[in-house]
Amino acid sequence: MSLFPHRNGRGRRRFAVTTLAAVTALATVTGLASCSNGDGPTPHELTYLESLPFQTLYPPTAGYYPNGGVVNNITDRLLWQDPDTLELYPWIATDLPEINRDATEFTFHLRDGVTYSDGTPLTAENVVRNFDLFGKGDKERKLTSSEQISTYDHGEVLDDHTVRFHFTDPEPGFPQATSSFNAGLLADASLDMTDEGFAPGNARRVIGSGPFVITDEERNTELTLSAREDYDWAPPELGKRGENTGRPDLDTIHVVVAKEDSVRVGGIKSGQGDVARQIEAPEEKHLTDAGVNILSAPTSGVNNQIALRFRHPLLSDIRVRRAIIAGVDRERILSSLFSGSYPLATSALASTAMGYREQKDAYTFDPEHAKELLDEAGWVPGSDGIRVKDGKRLSLTANDAEQQPRTREVVTMVQEQLKKIGIDVQLYPGDVAAQKAAQTDIDKIQLNVTMVGRADYDVIKSQYYSGNRNQLLNMTGDESIGDEHLEELLRKVSSSATSEDRADASGDVQDYLSEQAYVLPMFEEPQVYGVQSYVHGFRAESIGRPWFYLTSVEGEE
Repeated sequence: MSLFPHRNGRGRRRFAVTTLAAVTALATVTGLASCSNGDGPTPHELTYLESLPFQTLYPPTAGYYPNGGVVNNITDRLLWQDPDTLELYPWIATDLPEINRDATEFTFHLRDGVTYSDGTPLTAENVVRNFDLFGKGDKERKLTSSEQISTYDHGEVLDDHTVRFHFTDPEPGFPQATSSFNAGLLADASLDMTDEGFAPGNARRVIGSGPFVITDEERNTELTLSAREDYDWAPPELGKRGENTGRPDLDTIHVVVAKEDSVRVGGIKSGQGDVARQIEAPEEKHLTDAGVNILSAPTSGVNNQIALRFRHPLLSDIRVRRAIIAGVDRERILSSLFSGSYPLATSALASTAMGYREQKDAYTFDPEHAKELLDEAGWVPGSDGIRVKDGKRLSLTANDAEQQPRTREVVTMVQEQLKKIGIDVQLYPGDVAAQKAAQTDIDKIQLNVTMVGRADYDVIKSQYYSGNRNQLLNMTGDESIGDEHLEELLRKVSSSATSEDRADASGDVQDYLSEQAYVLPMFEEPQVYGVQSYVHGFRAESIGRPWFYLTSVEGEE
């Protein structure tokens, strides 16, 4: 019995024994419980097990892992970012952009002969249409602007192969933004769609110029990506390294949704899956013992952390925030729940992020000092041990970020540790939609579990700036700002003209976040993949989304 009918038995039979529960669950999840005569790899065909279905394939809002994992493989970008060095190289552009002195104008020259999968050409006019939409959004069609492309004014066609983009303020991070899947180029037909056109059920309508095209969709269950036979415009840098720049080796990728951790692990251990995303830390050793490789891909941005929403009355006193930080034993949490793939955070940014500055001794576990801080702030233990002040309990609520690894378990351990110093923590109930809605309400969520990946200095601004993700809720519903100095520091990151100045500005933000006890960084969050030993060339892009262009599967005759 094979879990996938596209396994036709041409490959080697591997890991044929799995639990009945895992087989039944995976068959139920995928609806693919037909029989075949082999469970091994099929040459040029790959099954990718994804933990959640995509929500939208509109590039500016494709940051959610299942979204980005698809968009990253069906679109090309103006520039390519090397995931190892984070250097930028030409892709659809023939060279890096020409930039004016104050970084408000960027001129790109475009390759000739690039087409979309619907046969239409990628032209200068089309490229400008893409960035006019991504830079400004369209409220009538419910399409938002990209948080990576701020202060965008307009694009301009200079000739058939040259475009120029204009900004109202310096935007030195724009070249990197053009390398992100959030700036994946789309055909004119897709640019005409509303938000519903990018939603589940309409995946085949999303037309890119990338090496793969979506050829089939079973809503919220499976996507089929097929290779473009005429693809011949990968980043030239790959060719210089002796790698492929034409048609991908894989013919087909089956993106199968398997929500349960045990199902993904069972699927890959049995050989029914070739690559699986979001392998939980306890399963890494089991897969390694079974001959499956583990790939831990860094996300190179803002670490997995608890953002302390300081504008809430219970967190307005810095002594309370410092007590929370001192009351959490991060090392114990990591040793209990995670593996070596999850390094202890030493700043708001990952050590692999651009602009990282270590915050030495800023997040030290010291529960006795935490109690002293709460005493000084006037919070005294109540009859049940939870501290009270002016008739109010020191009770806070954290969100359950399903897209982050083991959030529920992390919050449970934080809850246990903070209870010992007299702080009550509750986990907000509800599904993904409920969590998303509550996350913008400071009365519902005060301890915000969050992170964001982006391999550019601007990532720290994207996370905390009021006009971007606003994860600290520095700007609340009345549009007032609680900490103007933080806003100023964040603007400096994005507006400084040189890399050196941007790095310094990013470091200053990290220093300030530590000084004000605004965040408790937990760990450097990776994307962890299980990869069969017969899969070669699989890699992630610069912030951990899968990239199958250079992937091949070893088969047998």
